[in-house]
Amino acid sequence: MKKTPTTLLALALMLLLGAALQAADRVDQLRAKLLSRDIPDVLVVAHRGDWRYAPENSLQSVEHSIKLGVDIVEVDLQRTKDGALILMHDDTLDRTTNIKSASGKKTKVADKTLAEIKKLDLKNGCGIATSRNRHLYKVPTLEELLLAVKGRVLINLDKADRYFDEVYALLKKTGTARQIVMKGGKPDAEIKALYGQYLDEVIYMPIVDLDPKKKDPAYNGYERIQGFLAGTKPVAFELLYKHDTNPLPLKLKTELKGRALIWYNTLWDNMAGGHEDDSALEDIDGAYGYLIDTLGARIIQTDRAELLLAYLKKRGLHD
Repeated sequence: MKKTPTTLLALALMLLLGAALQAADRVDQLRAKLLSRDIPDVLVVAHRGDWRYAPENSLQSVEHSIKLGVDIVEVDLQRTKDGALILMHDDTLDRTTNIKSASGKKTKVADKTLAEIKKLDLKNGCGIATSRNRHLYKVPTLEELLLAVKGRVLINLDKADRYFDEVYALLKKTGTARQIVMKGGKPDAEIKALYGQYLDEVIYMPIVDLDPKKKDPAYNGYERIQGFLAGTKPVAFELLYKHDTNPLPLKLKTELKGRALIWYNTLWDNMAGGHEDDSALEDIDGAYGYLIDTLGARIIQTDRAELLLAYLKKRGLHD
C-alpha cells in the first residue's frame, strides 16, 4: 500500500507520542525506585552533567549525560542581579566563563544581569573557552534546563535551598516538580519547617557528614540520621566520610536497609573514604565495588558516568 503524506504524518505523530510516553514512564520508574527505599540496582548521578564532554552545567553536558543513560543529573544554581536563576556552580563567573574583568577582581554572578551573562561563553573542563566566535556553549537558565529535560531524567538541584520558593514556582510553571531531588545539610526540624509544603512532590535528601566536626563539637551525624528517620523519613541519605577507619558507614549499611537508600559521592577522595573516581581507573572493584558491596551504596554521584555505567551494566546492576 502506498503511504500518503497523511499516513506518514500520522506515523510520525505516533512515534513522537510513543517517545513521550516512554520518557514519562522512565521518570515515573526512577521516582518509584527512590520512593521504594530498597532497590537491587544502582542509580548513576552525573555531576554537573558530563563536563568531560561539554562545559559543566551546560545544556550540552546534561544532554550527553541523558544519552549515556544516567538516572539523575546534578546541576548548581545561582541568581543574577535581576533575579534570574541560572546554572552555575561558583558565585563568580571567572572560572567557568570567558568574562574579562578590568579590575582584576572576580566578577560575582549577583552583580550581572541575565542579559549580560548570556553574552558570555562557557569554558570547557580545561578552563578554555573553545567556542570562539561560534558561541556554542552559553549559560542556561533553570527554566531552559527544566524545559529541555522534562519527562526525561531526574534532576538534582544543588544550592537551590537558598531561594526555593522561586525555584518551586518554575517547577510548577514547567510541570517538572516530580523530577526534582533537592539535597542539603540542614537537620530534620529545619527541613520540615522550610520545605514541608513541597515534600509531596519534590524529593529532599539530606547530606550527612559521618565524621566529627572540629568547629562544631556538638554535631553528631549518626544522631542526625536518626532524627530524619523518626521525622520526614527521606528516601536516601548522601553520606560523607574521609577514612575507612570510621565504623559508621558499615553500621549504616545494615541500619538503613529498607528504610533509606545510600548515596555516595565519588568526586574526591575525602568524600567516600578514598574510593573515588580516579582510584576507579586503577581498581574499579576497590572503588565503586567497595561502596556498593561493602557499604550498600545504591546511588553514586560521579564525574566518570560512562565508566561507572559500563561497570554496573557488566555486573547486571543497571538496566
